Parts: sequence; structure tokens; C-alpha cells
Amino acid sequence: MDPGLVIALALALAFAATNGIHDASNAIATLVATRVATPLQAILLASFFNLLGPLLVGAAVADTIAGIVKVSPGQAVAVIGAGLAAAVVWNLLTWRRGLPSSSSHALVGGLVGAALADGGLGAVQWGGLEGLHPVGVFGALIALAISPVLGFLAALALIRIVARAGRRATRRWNAAAANGQWFTSAALAFSHGANDAQKAVGVIAALLLAEGRIDSLQTPGWVVPACAIALTAGTAVGGWRIIRTIGRGIYRIGRTEGMVSQSASTAVILGASLGGAPTSTSQVVASSVVGIGGGRRRWHHVSWGTVREILLAWVVTLPATGLLAVAIYGVTQWLG
Repeated sequence: MDPGLVIALALALAFAATNGIHDASNAIATLVATRVATPLQAILLASFFNLLGPLLVGAAVADTIAGIVKVSPGQAVAVIGAGLAAAVVWNLLTWRRGLPSSSSHALVGGLVGAALADGGLGAVQWGGLEGLHPVGVFGALIALAISPVLGFLAALALIRIVARAGRRATRRWNAAAANGQWFTSAALAFSHGANDAQKAVGVIAALLLAEGRIDSLQTPGWVVPACAIALTAGTAVGGWRIIRTIGRGIYRIGRTEGMVSQSASTAVILGASLGGAPTSTSQVVASSVVGIGGGRRRWHHVSWGTVREILLAWVVTLPATGLLAVAIYGVTQWLG
């Protein structure tokens, strides 16, 4: 096998692993922050359901990601490899800072930057929407932009419904909320695996297609399990800095709020996965936590400084990873 392809495949699995470190922590942030589960229990739960997600849900998201760039087969490995390298570096930098940045934005930015460096505007599949199905860069960005808004609105509405229904809540309600968090956290981890592992599957499919090892975007049987395992391995490492940001840094949530945040986020992410729309677990979960603060009518309890820092990371991710990918692509071409 060509060494360049081997490196690119390794980068795809590294992206899945850093995605697990980065985004999977969101699935267990409220579970740990509200002390319903120990960190070890939460990691085991998230790891198991992250593994199930991509194995049981279709490959619609993978097809969307695989169609972002349209470069010549001879340059596909270099372009996709540079995009993946940029996304991995950005994931590690923002994880180090404890910022729930978007791995999806990092991947899209990296792929677009490298493709532009190789072939200009024509090397990018700009796309849009075909009905409700996202296509190309614009389709992916539309999905990524809408999903946190939906997470915010869903959590805001749901917490108000739950608060009204639980006005006369007793200790039994708190116990029920704690037990419910186990289910909703598992569901969120499952939906995260279904959406995020498929992104790595998509770029591997594009690599193998360009190298002539497959004749369609239908990947070999080993690809999905390999990406799922890499994502799960990242989850097992844990993103404790991000857990602290989501669980306590935005709005201090209790057990009921944790269950609501996870439920709202699961509905958005799993629905997007079935429709082939890439989402950012980080963005959806963080937005849902802000929505809970609003639903409780406690806007002043939301840490707006932390929210602004997160928003800045979201805005910067696309251009930063794009420029980083251009630099990496340039270096590989010079060395080659």
C-alpha cells in the first residue's frame, strides 16, 4: 500500500480519536457534573454506546462528508491528508484549552483549505440542499449552523415543560431524574457515535475511491468498526477540561437540567444523522445548556464570558483550520 495512503488513513483514525476526546465528553458531561455517575462509569457507558452508534445507523453522514472535495485522484491523498492533519491539530489545541470547539467545522475547514490550495474554487463541491438533504460544503455548513439553534430551542422549551410539570416534585422526582440521566446520556453517546464516526468513514471512503481500491463510496467492512473503535478509544481517554466547561462553566445544572440537556441534544443529533446532516455535538450540547438557563429564566446565571469564548472558537475554527491545511499541503508538496 502506498505510504501516503497509509498516513492519510492513520490521520482519519486519529481524527476519529480526537473527536472522541473532544466531543464524546459532552455526552457524559452532565452525568459527571451532577454526580450521578463516577467518571469511570460515565466513560464506560459512553464508550459502549459510541461504538454502537455507527454500527447501527446508516452512512448518510459519511456520504455528505465524502462529497465535499472533488480533486484529481492523484492529489486526493495529499489534499484529504492535509485537511485531516489540520483538523487533528485544531482538535488537540482546543481540547488543551478546554473549549468545546466543533470537530465537524475543523474537518470541513481543513478539507476546503487543502482543496483550494490544490485546485482553486473548482476543487470544492460547494453544494447546498437537495430537498432537506445537505450536499457539499454549504449543505454541511447549513446543518452545522442550524443544529445548535435547534438544541437551544429544544432545551429551552423542554425545561419549561418539565419545570411546570414538576412544581410539586418530591425527592422521588430527583431520583427519577438521576436514573433518567443514565438513559439520556446513553442515547446522546449513541447519537454522537452515529454522526461523528461517520465523518471519518466518509474521508476514508473518499481516499479509497481515489486510489481505486473501491469503485463507489460503499466502504469495506473494516472501515466502520475501525472508526468506531478509534472514536471509542478517544472517549476512554476523556476530555475532562471540556466536561468541566459544559457541566459547570456555562450554567450550573442539576440532575433535571442534565436530563433535559441530553434529551434535547439527542433528538437533534440523531435526527440529523438519519438525514445525512453532519452536526457538532459540542455546539448542540453547549447551546442546550444555555437554553436551559433561559428556560429557567435565569439568564444572569449564564456565564456569558465562557459563552463568548466558545462562540469565538466556533467562528475561528473554519478559517484557522483552512489556513492550517493550506500550510500543511504546501509543506507536503514541497517535500514531495
